[in-house]
Amino acid sequence: MDASELQPITHFLQDRVPFDSLDEAALTRCCQALTIGYYSKASSHVPLDPDNPQLYIVRSGAFEVRDKNGELLDRLGEGDYFGFPSLLSGEEASNRVAILEDGLVYHLPPEIFDFFRQQSREFDRFFNRAFAKRLRNQGRFKAKDLTTTSRITSLMSKSPLSIDMKASVADASKLMRSARVSSVLVIDNNKLVGILTDRDLRNRVLAENLDGSLPVHQAMTTTPVSIEPNALVFEAMLMMSEHNVHHLPVVDNGVATGVVTSTDILRGQSSQPLLLIGEIERQNDLPSLIQVSKQIPLLLQNLISADARAEEIGRVLTSVTDALTRRLIVLNQQVLGKAPMAFCWLAFGSQGRQDQAACSDQDNGLLLAHEPDDSAKGYFEALSKAVCKGLDECGYIYCPGDIMAQNPKWRMSLEQWKLVFDKWVNTPEPKALMHASIFFDMRSIYGPQSLFDGLQDTVLSSTKGNDIFLAGLTGNSLTSAPPLGFFRKFVLERDGSEVKGIDLKHKGSALINDIARVYALSAGIKEVNTAKRIRALMEQNIINRKDALNLADAHEFIAHMRLSNQEYQHTHSLPITNYLLPHNVSSLIRHQLRDAFKVVHDGQVGLKLKMMRSY
Repeated sequence: MDASELQPITHFLQDRVPFDSLDEAALTRCCQALTIGYYSKASSHVPLDPDNPQLYIVRSGAFEVRDKNGELLDRLGEGDYFGFPSLLSGEEASNRVAILEDGLVYHLPPEIFDFFRQQSREFDRFFNRAFAKRLRNQGRFKAKDLTTTSRITSLMSKSPLSIDMKASVADASKLMRSARVSSVLVIDNNKLVGILTDRDLRNRVLAENLDGSLPVHQAMTTTPVSIEPNALVFEAMLMMSEHNVHHLPVVDNGVATGVVTSTDILRGQSSQPLLLIGEIERQNDLPSLIQVSKQIPLLLQNLISADARAEEIGRVLTSVTDALTRRLIVLNQQVLGKAPMAFCWLAFGSQGRQDQAACSDQDNGLLLAHEPDDSAKGYFEALSKAVCKGLDECGYIYCPGDIMAQNPKWRMSLEQWKLVFDKWVNTPEPKALMHASIFFDMRSIYGPQSLFDGLQDTVLSSTKGNDIFLAGLTGNSLTSAPPLGFFRKFVLERDGSEVKGIDLKHKGSALINDIARVYALSAGIKEVNTAKRIRALMEQNIINRKDALNLADAHEFIAHMRLSNQEYQHTHSLPITNYLLPHNVSSLIRHQLRDAFKVVHDGQVGLKLKMMRSY
């Protein structure tokens, strides 16, 4: 390169740490040694030559570094570097660099890189620190046996012991003794039908004076409590506690893929959310619950600081809210006495979807087994008012729209709830459609599941394939659009002359929630959590795989940015809001946000084409 070609490269590098620590001669030598590569998004990945490691300097474009398991390690934009771990360690590169946006990259040969490390302490220190940070990112979740956001796959026995249901308990006992385990899964035609544990053998065989020829299916626990492979460790712990069991089969589409036991979990370390939930369950009055609930904001900040996935943070926080609600119900029943009939406490909106974050208000209702008499009405009015008041004092403010169980309008019998939903579905007026965005994301957090299933099954049977309702619901969901204007510039919300920023919740996450909800209701899918809805829609080929994965990635990224922005607001003593000011984030993040909002826009277009064809 001649001097005129070197000049723009020199200007670029001399403003970049650690190249700004090099003197003029060294910088000139660096620029002369560089080669330039152009990487197109169409190529998918940067081809890293294991025999020719180099330092890669991003001049333009956007890239992602992922490990061999596909876990995200770093996102790179202008002025960032990759390739240095191999140069420092001498090991062959195992990470992959995905191309998100076409870009130019400078290549620095290894001998020049090593020379600068020897000549400049600042240069050497910079890349050693960068390498240490990369290693921390790579080992963040591997360093602990159990963390808040660990999945049970990290702990479970992946080759579960199993036996045919017609085998004898003697054979099962020998199998368990040989494998040194305390349970065996019982299989019939490759499907899980039960579990036989030490406790079953003790209580159902030995205590009953039965011999070892007894068939396993007569001693096993039928339809055992099970858990999905993608569940979190703390969810397994909660399930074991709730059902008083010590073994959880891990089941994927009816097939047992593993077992997680209380012993597996005890080998790990305590989970902060579970400790908090345990504290909640030990409190015996409202003042104590209020005191414990003050730990919830700190829990949120710790989860964000640990760079947990937004989906997982939502599930953790919602589980804490669920536990707090259940404890308030139990404590108030101790005062009011036993309920006059079976009931379910319903959670709607973000608590229903299990995606709560900061600034959550209440959205709840009460489902009664049958029509209450005056005495029962008085009981449930007192109970619901006490629980809603307790939630408010614990930091979950009253719903501005009064969608709460303490409002008699949302405290009804099963038949009345069915009539209300039937009216919303079959007479889809604007107010009904507005309610749909809240009430159709419902979940029972207290009470018999069978009572809740009676309501949910009826609702889904009325929405499935209901073209008029679905078209109206789609139209209502399209009244808001992602904040992109001409040339993909961000459209900022304003309050008078004050710029509030990008509304990440209502112009991002909520729109994806709407898309997933309409599709799920159209197909009669029971899932309420948005990420789970998208997965179910993909598995049923209602949304093609590429679009579903894009939508799921956009949902996670926007939610993650919302949480990160709220952490920034918290640490800078700013009001906690859903608004992001674009200048507070890097150009790479802005680019990724634009891509995410483009996915939301495309999702809305696709939804309109599918659901409003007859309109």
